[in-house]
Amino acid sequence: MAAKKGTGLLMVWCDVLEEQEDEFNRWYNSEHIAEILNVPGVIDAARYEAVVNGPKHLACYELESPAAVLGDGFTKRTKSKWSETMGPTLIGTNFFNPLYEMIYPYELTDEVANSSMAPALHVGRMNIPADRATEWNEWYDSVFVPNFEKVPGIIRGRRYKTVRGEDPIYSVVYELENEMASRSPEWEAQITADPRNAEMMGLITHGYGSPSIYKKTFEL
Repeated sequence: MAAKKGTGLLMVWCDVLEEQEDEFNRWYNSEHIAEILNVPGVIDAARYEAVVNGPKHLACYELESPAAVLGDGFTKRTKSKWSETMGPTLIGTNFFNPLYEMIYPYELTDEVANSSMAPALHVGRMNIPADRATEWNEWYDSVFVPNFEKVPGIIRGRRYKTVRGEDPIYSVVYELENEMASRSPEWEAQITADPRNAEMMGLITHGYGSPSIYKKTFEL
């Protein structure tokens, strides 16, 4: 079975004007997602729409590694005439497209590698003071993510570090069974479940629109 997830992730966010949404969605769904999936090293993709915070549109590309979108296969791919007038870089506002490398879990397990695009995502994008990074990352990996993974409806959590883009350094992506899973009493209870949480959460500066929740709207 071909892997559906690797150690890289490309996430493309934007808003578009209401009068451009129909064409934007047609371009993305009928042409662009398939074009990107033809790039070597891009192994799965889906589009999502915000239900909490934003920007509204999110395209998520699972990569064998971050190198998949840094080589000629991505940067020199053939683009259609339609792409000359349509796309998030041309008509999008609040546009950002960070490239990430997975930092948690520490290795790509078969369970993760063979998993499909989640029905919904809870995404956090954040910075923390550099002098607390070691302590903070240890807490996030050993306490915060594992506790949220106990919540009903949470499939898993993965953490990333930005390798390209001006987005905050760290990102966490919780895969959800539905867009309500991270708005439950069980989720809320985990926020204060550990005595270290208040101090460690106090170190976080969130990026624009973070944290946000998205539901899947399209995949091939």
